[in-house]
Amino acid sequence: MVIGVPVIAGTWWAFRPEKLFINQKVNEAAPATLSSEPEALYTGKLEGQVHQTSGRATIYKTAEGKEYLRLSDFTTSNGPDVHVLLLRPEDKALEQEIVRGGLDNVELGTLKGNQGDQNYDLPLNVDLNRYQAVAIYCERFHAIFGVARLEKF
Repeated sequence: MVIGVPVIAGTWWAFRPEKLFINQKVNEAAPATLSSEPEALYTGKLEGQVHQTSGRATIYKTAEGKEYLRLSDFTTSNGPDVHVLLLRPEDKALEQEIVRGGLDNVELGTLKGNQGDQNYDLPLNVDLNRYQAVAIYCERFHAIFGVARLEKF
């Protein structure tokens, strides 16, 4: 009993099995701007192999110069410790479900929900000529849930 309870609690924490059955829906409006509509710079279709992932990833630039990623009509599997990353499109890790080793990436943040429209601010110094792929990535299990290769709009 002394060993069993901590082992069960640790296993539950690591795998978070309840996340397989609970969806977290987000419906975030696009950032408002006073001067004009944001300009679409890059866009791509999100797709997943093992984890059903769909939707559109689009990078916008506001009149003020702020850039952000918008996931629209988005859906993916839920899981523990899932993040949104920008990656280099030629990275071989994008072809794999489980990533061995590190990724050359730009972290945009923790996934807000596994369904719905959502926005992620891009860092000021991100080089969009290098990082033209979006990945939904589970850090705990080094698994890629879905990828969008971006093309100029």
